[in-house]
Amino acid sequence: MINRFTQSTYHTICDKLAAADPNLAAIIKAHGYPPFWSRPNTFETLVHIILEQQVSLASALSALNKLKERLQELTPARLLLLTDEEMKACYCSRQKTGYIKYLAEALLSGQLNLAELEDMPDNEVRAKLVALKGIGNWTADVYLMFVLQHSDIFPVGDLAAVNAMKRVKKLPANTTKEQMTEMATQWQPYRTIATMLLWHYYLSVPKNKGLMV
Repeated sequence: MINRFTQSTYHTICDKLAAADPNLAAIIKAHGYPPFWSRPNTFETLVHIILEQQVSLASALSALNKLKERLQELTPARLLLLTDEEMKACYCSRQKTGYIKYLAEALLSGQLNLAELEDMPDNEVRAKLVALKGIGNWTADVYLMFVLQHSDIFPVGDLAAVNAMKRVKKLPANTTKEQMTEMATQWQPYRTIATMLLWHYYLSVPKNKGLMV
């Protein structure tokens, strides 16, 4: 069974998490509910997530907008018409240019079918995506959370979520990813929404202030 959340259940799930975890309750009390972050199941969305790997959200969006401006419509076939130099002029690194072109080829060849992923459980979606060059667990996590709205994903490779969790839970700086993954089990089966609360906190609070609970 695939557990998903929707816009209509989003605040109810936030409330359930808040009732069980005072730290998450404090985020809602201080900053309100997090936005309902979602993206369509398209090639453009996956390109956007690849561009977001290890850079700021603003930098990734600049590159995406540059590609869209150049192509008018960001499709696999149109993207493959661009040379590496043209991709570079759209702020795409040589490495990410390779990843994005590989993705475009996988979609055109039928190696990857985005519509088919909508009915697959977490582990099968992840296996399909990480089989592609340049797509790792972080990219798969964001896709599962934002695009497919799977409700129980904890992206332990996401620095913003991890740093927010350390601050909210007052964890030592050297807390390991394994320890944090174990702690996140308290939020099952809604780890995705708990993560969105952490992101909301991270984006709302100045970096030099903590959360008083």
